[in-house]
Amino acid sequence: MEFDLKKVFDNFQIEGQFLQAAPYGSGHINDTFAVEATDKRYIFQRINRDVFKNPPKLMDNIARVTRHIHSKLESQGAEDIDRRVLTVIPAGDGKDYHIDADGNYWRAYIFVEKARTYDVMENLAQAYEAAKAFGNFQNMLVDLPGPALFETIPDFHNGSKRFQAFENALKADVCNRAKDAKDEIAFLQASGWIFDIFPKLVEQGGVPIRITHNDTKINNVMIDDKTNEGICVIDLDTVMPGLALYDFGDIMRTTLSPSAEDEQDLSKVFMEMPRFEAVLKGYLSTAGRFLNKAEKEHLAFSGKMITLTIGTRFLTDYLAGDTYFKVHRDGHNLDRCRTQFKLVQSITENQEQILKLVEKYGS
Repeated sequence: MEFDLKKVFDNFQIEGQFLQAAPYGSGHINDTFAVEATDKRYIFQRINRDVFKNPPKLMDNIARVTRHIHSKLESQGAEDIDRRVLTVIPAGDGKDYHIDADGNYWRAYIFVEKARTYDVMENLAQAYEAAKAFGNFQNMLVDLPGPALFETIPDFHNGSKRFQAFENALKADVCNRAKDAKDEIAFLQASGWIFDIFPKLVEQGGVPIRITHNDTKINNVMIDDKTNEGICVIDLDTVMPGLALYDFGDIMRTTLSPSAEDEQDLSKVFMEMPRFEAVLKGYLSTAGRFLNKAEKEHLAFSGKMITLTIGTRFLTDYLAGDTYFKVHRDGHNLDRCRTQFKLVQSITENQEQILKLVEKYGS
């Protein structure tokens, strides 16, 4: 698709004049462009309505969250605030988005200069900084006033529903693939009890619903070019009510193993304890200010649960005929499932050492 970015630009409250625009970043959901103007650079995004069904409420979430953090940073006397939190640019009509003639929803942010994201972790310091930034993001939002945020993707981390979808796909077996995934099916069926743990903790009042990011990959934190600090959390489309444990669990899932998500040689899939220690220390250095005892006690378990959940989604999609995740080879989703389940096993095997580290840094 081609868009008239100059026309979109003119519908936002920006003092500078449009110069040029180009596609930007590695995201696969929204269309993202870096826009250069006479005053500064901006990020423009076309919101994907196939994924996000209610852009106005989504943008209300993002505006409330970013302005709250901006206000707190101001009160703390922070410098470079526009680099430490995304700044939403209002449209000409005062809304936080613009609808073009084709019905596309657009938003604009100030470009965060002198920082970048990393799709692949290059060192333990980056893992520490990313986890620290996500923990700080949660910490800044514990006192967000007003009603609960809108749930942009309902049941996003609902493991029980993911398990039910798996069982439905297994029963239907529309592609006759269950015979090729017997070990994975058996592993998941034996592990399904895991999905009931967090809902029970919430029901019993042990773990509170908080405002969480829900997509805590390392490439959703901008790392300062000079200081290597995790300076700004981005990709806020899934910021909504959730569990802090889900966020930490996904940090674990995406950083613990040196292997690719679709690695076919499972001997290369295992958790590295230095990676866990780095993300645990980083996360608790900020999130430790608000997490309660039950949340800290379940940090290690969160990684196993989220990893199992993602593996369940891959297996379900494989059984259903690859209808959700893009695949690039036969059995691609099954390979992805296997890496997730192998990582679950590795986390389980290292549980004693993991718990010792949680006790060490979480006390």
